[in-house]
Amino acid sequence: MSATVAEERPSVGRLLRAAREPQPRTTDFKILWIVVIAANLFGLLMILSASSVTALYQYGSSWYQFRQQALWFVIGCCAMFFMSRYSYEKLSKWMKLILFGSAGLMIAVLIPGLGVSVNGSSRWLGWGPLRMQPSEFVKLAVILYAADTLTRRVGQIRDWKAVMRPIAIVFVAFAAMLMAQPNLGTTIILATIVLVMLFVGGVPGKPLAVLSGLLVSAAVFFAFYEPYRWRRLMSFRDPWADPLYTGYQSLQSQIGFANGGVLGTGLGQGRAKWGFLPEAHTDFIYAIIGEEIGLVGSVLVIGIFLAFALLGIRTALHARDRFGMLLATGITTWILIQAFVNVGACVGVLPITGVPLPFVSAGGSSLVVTMAASGILLNIARQGR
Repeated sequence: MSATVAEERPSVGRLLRAAREPQPRTTDFKILWIVVIAANLFGLLMILSASSVTALYQYGSSWYQFRQQALWFVIGCCAMFFMSRYSYEKLSKWMKLILFGSAGLMIAVLIPGLGVSVNGSSRWLGWGPLRMQPSEFVKLAVILYAADTLTRRVGQIRDWKAVMRPIAIVFVAFAAMLMAQPNLGTTIILATIVLVMLFVGGVPGKPLAVLSGLLVSAAVFFAFYEPYRWRRLMSFRDPWADPLYTGYQSLQSQIGFANGGVLGTGLGQGRAKWGFLPEAHTDFIYAIIGEEIGLVGSVLVIGIFLAFALLGIRTALHARDRFGMLLATGITTWILIQAFVNVGACVGVLPITGVPLPFVSAGGSSLVVTMAASGILLNIARQGR
């Protein structure tokens, strides 16, 4: 009897070993999940308000855009749940398929009859309201490839030919396809993600500085290459110089913020969405938030992304392996830089590049892919040290 009891009672040594074993960081996982869902729900509310007027005029129902985005939100939640349960280590097995699949979709966009052109840019595939933007998949594909390469070749990290060159080749190939659409905004975001991942991955400073200089030079060249693009990029410096064309959106966005003040005009009571501000429910939804909920709502959105940044950094720092750390770094950088570019354009301190606000702006493929990426981040947080 005593021998049986002794066998069932855990020893002190076993308890100490169990205490030293890394436990899942469930707190970060739960808070990150809450932040992502809260951002989406807030986005759905603002999309309903921002699109109500134009949706009624174009489709006969003020709820049209809301219903569309709600459907994408459900699909995005399924993608996030699946990716949060699918072990992120196994993603490296699918990396080549994701990479070549994204490249195939990007090529299809450029084929006449397959790609859908809107406002002079061919960035979509699909028919009618069912459209997808392949450039969103490119961001995740490049992050996976960079993380995989920097992990497998960690022993050659100081050899730029073995590490930087393959990543740079993949980036340049996708950048060329993006600029053919054209899509300078996404190209700049992708370049920033790659540079941050190379820096965090331990690539030496000298080759990284050379690559950064080349990318900045290329961005300036492409900005000058098309006169309309340069005028649009520079219009944020003085939108009043051309208030009816290049400076129109920036001015209307700033007018919306001015009307909102501290507390806003009231949810649904904004005037900018009445045809004054184009793309009010997509690229410029932050201006609608500033007008209808005021400075309070604007700060709330910034707070959501700051919370996401803190949780993303903590997830990267506590990832249980190098691959997870680099994936978390890339995904966090992606969401933050895209939010920074969108908010900066809306308040008039950055050029307008047509980049949506993650989780908040209307857009199906953008939402589903960012939700899937958030699922990967949740998976890394759940398994963290």
